Amino acid sequence: MKFSVFVPPCMLEEKKECPVLYYLSGLTCTHENFIHKSGMQQHAAKEGILIVNPDTSPRNVNIPGEDDAYDFGSGAGFYVNATQEPWSKNYLMYSYVTEELVELVNKNFAVLPNKKGIFGHSMGGHGALICALKNPGQYQSVSAFAPICNPIECPWGQKALKGYLGDDKEQWKQYDATHLAQNYAGTPLELFIDQGSDDNFLKQKQLLPDNLLTACAGNDHLQAIYKQREGYDHSYYYIATFVGEHIAYHAKFLKN
Repeated sequence: MKFSVFVPPCMLEEKKECPVLYYLSGLTCTHENFIHKSGMQQHAAKEGILIVNPDTSPRNVNIPGEDDAYDFGSGAGFYVNATQEPWSKNYLMYSYVTEELVELVNKNFAVLPNKKGIFGHSMGGHGALICALKNPGQYQSVSAFAPICNPIECPWGQKALKGYLGDDKEQWKQYDATHLAQNYAGTPLELFIDQGSDDNFLKQKQLLPDNLLTACAGNDHLQAIYKQREGYDHSYYYIATFVGEHIAYHAKFLKN
C-alpha cells in the first residue's frame, strides 16, 4: 500500500511534534489526487498539521476482474474489511486505515498520537465517518465532503458491500454511517458534513445526507454540522474551495 504525506514546516524546521489529519479519497482515486489537486498544503502549513493520504485500495493483487469497474475493486476499497473470497486476503482497508497506517505514521513521523483527525470525500467521506463512529475517542475530529452517508440504501454501496461482505445485510450495517449514528453511544462527537447543491450524485441518491442528519438528530451523543454549498458539484474544484475551512475546523480540536 502506498500513501502520501505532507509534512508541515514546523515539524521540519522547528522539530515540533504535530497533530495528524488523515484524508480518505473517493472512487478511482490514488494516494496522489488530494495532494496534487486540493491546494491543502498552504492551510496545513499554516496550522502545523501533518496530512496523510492513503491509496483507496490494494493494487495489482492478481484478482480476476479487479480492474474491470470504477466502483468495485481497484480504486474502490470502500474502507471495509472484506470477508468474501477472493477479496478477503487483501481488501482490509478498514483495518489498514485505523490500525496499520496509524502505526506506520506514529513510528516514522513526530506526530502527537492523541491529536488525530480524519476527513475524506465521497467514498472517502463515508470512510472517515465510519472510522470515527466505530472508534469513539480515537479521532478528535471528523469531517466529510459529499460523503456516501447511507451505503446500504444506495447503488454504489449495495454493489460494494455485497461484493466484499456477501448477502447478509446485517454485516453491511457495521460500515454504514447512518446505521452507526443511530446506535452510537460513545463519547460526544461532532460531524461536519459538507455538500455541494449541484452534485449529480446527490441528485442520483448515491449520497443521502438527509438520512445521516436524521440519525444524528435522534442521538444525544452526536451533533451534525451541515453546510450546503450553492452551485458546487462533486469535483476537486469544490474540495479545493473549502479544504482550508475543513483544516481550520480540525485545527480547533487538534491544537487545543
